[in-house]
Amino acid sequence: MTNKTLRSFRVTTEDPALVLDLLDREGFRFEPEPFSASCFRLLQEPFPLGSSLAAYFGYVYIQDRSSMLPPLALAPQKGAAVLDMCASPGSKTGFLAQMVGSSGFVLGNELSHSRLYTLRMNLQTTNAVCAGTCSYSGDTIPLMDNSWKDILLDPPCSGWGTVEKNPRVLEVWREDKVRPLIVLQRRLLARAAALLQPGGTVVYSTCTTNSEENEQQVAWAEGELGLVRDPIEPFAGFAWDDRAGSEGTLRVDGKKSQAQGFYIARLRKPGNCATQGPGGGKPAPMQGEMAKSALACATIDQELLPKGRVGVFSGTVRFLPEQSLELLPEGFVWQGFPLGRLGGGGFQAEPRLRAFMRDKTQALVLESVAEVRSLLSGASMKTGLAGKEAGLWLGDLPLGRVSLRNGRVIAGFGK
Repeated sequence: MTNKTLRSFRVTTEDPALVLDLLDREGFRFEPEPFSASCFRLLQEPFPLGSSLAAYFGYVYIQDRSSMLPPLALAPQKGAAVLDMCASPGSKTGFLAQMVGSSGFVLGNELSHSRLYTLRMNLQTTNAVCAGTCSYSGDTIPLMDNSWKDILLDPPCSGWGTVEKNPRVLEVWREDKVRPLIVLQRRLLARAAALLQPGGTVVYSTCTTNSEENEQQVAWAEGELGLVRDPIEPFAGFAWDDRAGSEGTLRVDGKKSQAQGFYIARLRKPGNCATQGPGGGKPAPMQGEMAKSALACATIDQELLPKGRVGVFSGTVRFLPEQSLELLPEGFVWQGFPLGRLGGGGFQAEPRLRAFMRDKTQALVLESVAEVRSLLSGASMKTGLAGKEAGLWLGDLPLGRVSLRNGRVIAGFGK
């Protein structure tokens, strides 16, 4: 079936071929989006995409096609460091992590603790190893001024662009109730401007059609903060709503684009980017013991670990990207990517950690979707492998890790 309510999704790996093959084997039909090789539009959904194996193992992320555009507008380079000031649920944070690659660093900030949990779970499931998370009010986040080259700011907004999905949004966020949001957006823009290196870029985006939260905020940032509008070339596959003040920015016509209404502006801080290290501050202190030796297990190839540190924090082994040690000031509270737990029985990797698996030396290799689903349902499976752990593969696609006892799978993945 085809209709305008079918969803879009992003493949979370650089080479989507094996993931698309898995989706095809489960009956999904899709077409590529014209604006990114990672993004696709569903044509046929035999059952909810969120229940697919590809989604379960973090290889696809369901995302409105409009919300894919802000990271593409920011366009950080491989190895870059990026701050996402208002990050949950993590769709844009994860896309940014994918864009900068394992040598980069993305810091996702989320004030709400419940939304922070969602952010962390999504980044963990999608194996965004170069991403870290923190929880501060974005307008006062205690990072070093003039330290970030790339910032994404997608602040709380009235959400008028989501009216097709949320019909009551116009009633809840009437114009008289939007004023506090406008004040907050300006505080966030001011903090972003202070955090930017000279020559750095902030992409400001909202999912509202309200000009006060869009064009007028950009004009304010230009007049009061000294930021300069950097025109964005329109992305293929969208219809645009041009109006006074929107020059050089993008306003998605949601209805014509079969997507959320969205606004995207790119602003630069005058000057030249620094050539020295990204932050120039004191390295963040290690609050846990060095734990690289703890990762000595059959399914982790330590040569694949990016540059950085590995530490144990309250029993959780976390990866800290190299750039985080330069950018984050002393006393800054944050979390690196969780690799697993360290206890009396040694290191136990996170079940859906598919990173750092080079080959199938110690692996359970399944060939059918049915076998994988049987394993997920709790079925026991004989492997003939020694040791306590094995990598799990579907053909040439790594899925994660399973625990073994006497050569049988005894633990796989939570529901």
